[in-house]
Amino acid sequence: MKRFTAKIVDLMKQENLYASQGGPIILSQIENEYGNVDIHYGPAGKSYINWAASMATSLDTGKDLKDSRVLTDVGDVPIQEIRDCGVDDKRLMSVIGESVKLVMEEAPLRPLVLGGDHSISFPVIRAVSEKLGGPVDVLHIDAHPDNYDAFEGNIYSHASSFARVMEGDYVRRLLQVGIRSITAEGQDLKLGEGVKGVYISIDVDCLDPAFAPGVSHIEPGGLSFRDVLNILHNLQGDVVAGDVVELNPQRDTVDGMTAMVAAKLVREMAAKIAK
Repeated sequence: MKRFTAKIVDLMKQENLYASQGGPIILSQIENEYGNVDIHYGPAGKSYINWAASMATSLDTGKDLKDSRVLTDVGDVPIQEIRDCGVDDKRLMSVIGESVKLVMEEAPLRPLVLGGDHSISFPVIRAVSEKLGGPVDVLHIDAHPDNYDAFEGNIYSHASSFARVMEGDYVRRLLQVGIRSITAEGQDLKLGEGVKGVYISIDVDCLDPAFAPGVSHIEPGGLSFRDVLNILHNLQGDVVAGDVVELNPQRDTVDGMTAMVAAKLVREMAAKIAK
């Protein structure tokens, strides 16, 4: 059984839980200010964390996630505190990446990271590629390509993560699924060569709003929940890391439908990485 690194976080005693802090299963408590920074987890978000943290088995694969060889708590990274000390965005990306590398020192631990927004994908993918010694293939499931050179002047924004990823030799092949909003700028990507494994990045807004209304950037005509599960279950590559991002509980239904869907995605991602 392959191991991966993750964290079940109990944040139920927190007064303010930000969208950028992350979710139930997480490599480190990623706190950033690259989008939706003032969105607080309400009751739906707290219910999401509590419910997801109690999960132990992948329903579709039957994989038991209680085994410490499969699920490992590696602690938090106080990104927001570092930022409050005046550290700039570029350095913050490095802090996140170096944290991922430290965890991967204990090979074969594999990171599963939750945002927050999609800005975290760049430093995590870069770190995974550098640590493995070569590029990875990336499966990016999203409504948006997130490859603006800069968004509102910020080259490290949630809308620019994959532009940064493709500038280096971190990725051999980028496959984007579910894209429904793209600009001319977002159609020109270069690809590298060689591969060390597969990285999966899931933005919850890849789903049709009928299944997941609790996101910041709704795009009609999206994937169904089963579509995404089928993609995950049929993927044959060696999944070495991943992330799940962009849940916005403030826009969720009263009963937390999107939160439950996101938690289910996290569980299935965990099972996939642990396969």
